[in-house]
This record gives sequence, C-alpha cells and structure tokens, in this order.
Amino acid sequence: MDVKKALQFMLISTIAFTCMNGIVKYLAHFDAFEIVFFRSISSLFFTFGFLLKNKIPILGNKKKLLVLRALVGMTSMALFFMSTKYLPIGTAVSLRYMAPIFAGIFAVLLLKEKVKPIQWLFFLAAFIGVIILKGFDATLDTYGLILIFISALFSGMVYVIISKIGKADHPVVVVNYFMVISTIIGGVIASFNWTTPVGMDWFLLLSLGVFGYFGQVYMTKAFQIAATNQVAPLKYLEVIFTVLFGAFIFGEVYTLLSLLGIAMIIGALVLNALYKGNK
Repeated sequence: MDVKKALQFMLISTIAFTCMNGIVKYLAHFDAFEIVFFRSISSLFFTFGFLLKNKIPILGNKKKLLVLRALVGMTSMALFFMSTKYLPIGTAVSLRYMAPIFAGIFAVLLLKEKVKPIQWLFFLAAFIGVIILKGFDATLDTYGLILIFISALFSGMVYVIISKIGKADHPVVVVNYFMVISTIIGGVIASFNWTTPVGMDWFLLLSLGVFGYFGQVYMTKAFQIAATNQVAPLKYLEVIFTVLFGAFIFGEVYTLLSLLGIAMIIGALVLNALYKGNK
C-alpha cells in the first residue's frame, strides 16, 4: 500500500476539480446545459478511448441502472452549474458536498443499511453548519441554495445507484454512460438557448471535460491503492482551494461566520469519512 503516492493522486484530483469549478464560475454567462454539453462531450474522447483500447464492452451489464445513474448524475451536475450563477463558488461546492449525508439517508431508507448514532451526530453538525452559513449571511441567494441542495440530493442518489451497480460494470463504463447521456440531453436542451463560444471560451469549455476526467481518474487511483480513511479527507481540500480561488480570482467575499459554517460542514464530513474508513 503506497500511501504517499495515493495522497499525491488525491492532491492532483483535488487541483483538477478546483480548476474545473473555477472555469464553471467564469463561464456562468453560458446556459447551464450548454456547460453540461461541453463538460460531457470533451470527456467522451477519454472514456471511449479507454474502453476501446482495453476492449471493454461499452454497453455494460446493468443497463437500466447505468441509464438511471447517468440521468440522476446529469441532473445533479446541471443544478450545480445553475447554482454557481447565484452563489459564491466556494459555498456552492461546500454545500454540494452534503451529498454523502443524503446518500446515508437513502441507504437507510432504500438499502436498509444501518447508520451508527455517531454518524447521525456528524450529519447534525453538518446541517448546523448549513444553518450558520445561511442564517448569518443575508447575501446568500435563496434560489441558489435551493438549486444546490437539490443537486446534493441527486448526487446522494448517485452514490446509492452506484452501490447497486457494484462490480457488475467497469467504472469507466459507468462514467461513459453518464457522459453520453449528458452530451445528448445537455446538447438538446442547450440548443434552445445556445450561446456560440468566442475565442478563449472554446478552450475553457472543452477543458472542463479534461479536468473533470483526470480529477475522477486520479481520485479513483488514490482510493484503489490506499485505505479510504487515509485519502478521503484530502478530497475536501477542494472546498478550501475553491474558496481561495473564488476570493482571489473572482473577488468573492466570505464572512467569518460563513467560513465557520463551511468549516463545520467539511469537518463533519471528514469525520464521517474517517469513521467509515475505520469500520
């Protein structure tokens, strides 16, 4: 088990996702579904290439679940992109990370899994962080908060669907379904409100898929070669990096109380990840 290499992989993943978040915020003048379209189509080059090179069946085995995972994931992604028009990017990313809490609730309701009392305590701490974030920051847009909460809810559903797929399908098959369906639906919906990219916008839109793909690949590699509790906490550095990105690049202002709220959310989720990893 090469923990040092795993941490390096997770750091690369975190930086890739942070870059993607920053570009999404910069491209907020584009329709969210147009961003979904470019984010997805530019990843297909990598996913199809990998599947063809390794002669992995593209259609997979659990087709209905693969399609459902893709639809749910695309909905979560589109809502996240929409929310960035109304919220500071660091706030949007930290609230989207509420997904594991929703996943835990869905797992109890749908998969009859058990959640330990201490995990409910972590979940409660995260929700208190949300209340602090909203309750003491009157500038936070309510519509943006609704969008990001529904995005996190759908993202939580993705966790449950992936657990149902299990090892029946290769991870890249799962991602490929996600990207194909997101490209088709995103492209169709975006066509009604299309903005033709100009100059650097082409490069930035197409780079979303590159950063997203490599963020996903290196995160997967990190989890493959080290224990979850050793690498999972590093994943939440994405929030810290994105907050800094928002503050220095976009001039976003975070009050001390809003930063306390974000810290409580991420702290609770890190503790939950560590607890689950040690079980």
